Amino acid sequence: MGAKKVLILGAGLVARPMVRYLLERGFEVIVASRTVSRAEALIDGHPAGRAVAFQVEQIEALDPLLAEVDLAVSLLPAHRHVEVARRCLALQRHLVTTSYVSPAMGDLGDQAAAAGLLFLNECGLDPGIDHMSAMQVIDRVKADGGRIAGFTSWCGGLPAAEANDNPWHYKFSWAPRGVLVAATNPAAWLEDGQQRSIPAGQLFRNFRHVEVPGAGRYEAYPNRDSASYMPIYGIEGTRTMLRGTLRHLGHCARWECLVKLGLFDATTELDFAGMTYADLLARQAPGEGELVARVARALGQEPGSADLEAMRWLGLFDATPIPLARGAAVDALADLMQRKMPFAPGERDLIVLKHEFLAEFPAKGIQEKITATMVDYGIPGGDSAMARTVSLPAAIAVRMILAGELSLTGVHRPILPEIYEPLLAELKTLAIEVREASETLPL
Repeated sequence: MGAKKVLILGAGLVARPMVRYLLERGFEVIVASRTVSRAEALIDGHPAGRAVAFQVEQIEALDPLLAEVDLAVSLLPAHRHVEVARRCLALQRHLVTTSYVSPAMGDLGDQAAAAGLLFLNECGLDPGIDHMSAMQVIDRVKADGGRIAGFTSWCGGLPAAEANDNPWHYKFSWAPRGVLVAATNPAAWLEDGQQRSIPAGQLFRNFRHVEVPGAGRYEAYPNRDSASYMPIYGIEGTRTMLRGTLRHLGHCARWECLVKLGLFDATTELDFAGMTYADLLARQAPGEGELVARVARALGQEPGSADLEAMRWLGLFDATPIPLARGAAVDALADLMQRKMPFAPGERDLIVLKHEFLAEFPAKGIQEKITATMVDYGIPGGDSAMARTVSLPAAIAVRMILAGELSLTGVHRPILPEIYEPLLAELKTLAIEVREASETLPL
């Protein structure tokens, strides 16, 4: 029998560690990308790799590629995964993604199971390593006769301290648009037995501070619907369930300015022909007078404020043409940020993950405060921490599926011991590890 074959859809900023992992372990890999040169760079001349052109808008072109392989990995934008999943059903191929399970993806579960296929989603960093490391603790507590009374989880992809050198306190180690759109989501969670929520577009106004052992102090805000994970994690009786995002100090107030100006809008399509960034900003801050003064009024600030200077640094006041034909305001902002806020050669990014559990053991009359943390830095001149922690869990899952180590079928997250135990163990051999500490208290 020949080598197993894998199709990787997308050749973006996080794909390289997955491609190299699979090639180095004897798999044949096809990397399909809108930009073939990016796929070729990932393969880097390896004889078992092949780069092909693929545009997701032409979904029918996926079928002959799927026919060649045993499994597909979608690193495409999340909203494209269901289209890929439907083609995987038709061609009888397994699927792995690093994105959240959408309702439409969940609806394919019965069909995938009936076909004997595994569609494994949320197998990256956040979601992914966060789920696995949380479930490892939760399942252990339950096995020891305990229950989870509280759970909070924070995760962020950031520039390392020495690379935190721009006024936005952020750099991009992956596609900016997803980061920006996620910041406009509403959030809901359970805290001390109370249901709490933040409306769409108000996350940056509602942050708190979180200390992470070995990493420092960060701003943090809730992420999506945390409470929906209570039944998924099997902790319906918990009094606190909160999942959120970490950012460097000073981040939230500055980014809130862009939200106020409507630059995170992803719904209103604009014609960018002949439009400069200054024109876009003028559109978002209508009124009389000079543009700087209008923007200052819209933000309730002085024209020379640090926030406006940060916008000037970014290029939002410049008469530079927007290099897009059409799109929403967020598309123009994402394109600008990707060009203005990348990591420079040799700079490190930083992944910070922190779980806090309150476990109660009634039979023992004690409670245990458990902290699990992961602090991972990018490799100067090599792979970013974001690329490693997103794509290596998915790559390991691919290996496990094709090696016959997983017999699951249907749509799944990596929350079962048969997935997370070997996967976390292998990540540890790749220097990606979640470390635990605990404190015992009277109940």
